[in-house]
Amino acid sequence: MPRHIPAPITPIPANPLRRLSLEELRRRTSMKWRTYPADVLPLWVAEMDVPLAEPVAQAIRDAVTLGDTGYPVGTAYAEALADFAGKRWGWDGLAVERTAIVPDVMLGIVEMLKLVSGPSDPVVVNSPVYPPFYQFVRSMGRQAVEAPLGADGRIDLGVLEETFGRLSKGAGQPAYLLCSPHNPTGTVHTADELTAVAALARTYGVRVVADEIHAPVVAVGESFVPYLSVSGAGNGLSLMSASKAWNLAGLKAAVAVAGPDAADDLARLPEEVGHGPSHLGVIAHTAALRDGGAWLDALLTGLDDNRQLLAELLAESLPAVRYAPAGATYLAWLDCRPLDLPGDPAAVFLERGRVALNSGEPFGTGGTGFARLNLATSPELITEAVRRMAAALD
Repeated sequence: MPRHIPAPITPIPANPLRRLSLEELRRRTSMKWRTYPADVLPLWVAEMDVPLAEPVAQAIRDAVTLGDTGYPVGTAYAEALADFAGKRWGWDGLAVERTAIVPDVMLGIVEMLKLVSGPSDPVVVNSPVYPPFYQFVRSMGRQAVEAPLGADGRIDLGVLEETFGRLSKGAGQPAYLLCSPHNPTGTVHTADELTAVAALARTYGVRVVADEIHAPVVAVGESFVPYLSVSGAGNGLSLMSASKAWNLAGLKAAVAVAGPDAADDLARLPEEVGHGPSHLGVIAHTAALRDGGAWLDALLTGLDDNRQLLAELLAESLPAVRYAPAGATYLAWLDCRPLDLPGDPAAVFLERGRVALNSGEPFGTGGTGFARLNLATSPELITEAVRRMAAALD
């Protein structure tokens, strides 16, 4: 009888959020670690305090060894994304022939808005929302029109319909910039909600562009639903990237995805846009999606632990701050209004506690009195940050 040889066991990666010391992190030269003085704990901009996933690091090393640092080309990134979407989200509708590589998600959004609306057309956003939505829309010479989220932090379909209806009576082609999962609240939109959004967009002739950069970063037990997977969303456009989930902001690349009814729109994307992504970025993102799943799972477990830790620390040391662990992203949206602070809470915590958070004010209507905290760091740094924040109010 042949001897049975057991299959090799793939080791489970250690929690990447526990891998780097504060001293190691302070050697970094990126925005997160060089914007503020060394006595400030930076828990603000969306960079993670993690080492690179080994498959990504190896892909970069191999490319550098080969001198493979030219212009990007091909569909490897889109193919890896399609495979990831099928395995992680059960979505087999990401057609590689309806994709294009773009420099990053926000510049991709700009290009998609150019394809489906005119130079002065309004763009609807759900406030409070990622501040670059306002910045990039306004830099295009367009008006960002707010349809605020409901009190529960979810899309208010009644407000959205009223906004769509009002804008549809004017001249031009309104667009809707959907943030899914939502930044800063971490809300994971349901299939029913997204189907209702698609129906409203069809009814009022609004074109939808979805920012789905945080799609891979969902809490254990949550399910991300791609906008283009729901009924009626066929004329939508989506921007996806491995950037947030694998900490690749410095390796620029993203994928634009068109629904079946938007294929002709995407086909009009200027060729030069595809020259903008970093070739190393495309290589890194492709490796992350193809081979970085185990690393991502370890990260997601670590983020779940950090969400629970933050909730416990705030309940103990800053009970007036309202925080509910979110279903996605690695960002915590802190309601500091009950503290009745003199001015912006983030400014108070920075000045008095030497902790850098994002101010809620640039997130638009609904952001005043809030602060955004980046959870993608070690439990020790989260603990020290809350200690400093509490001491700042003594």
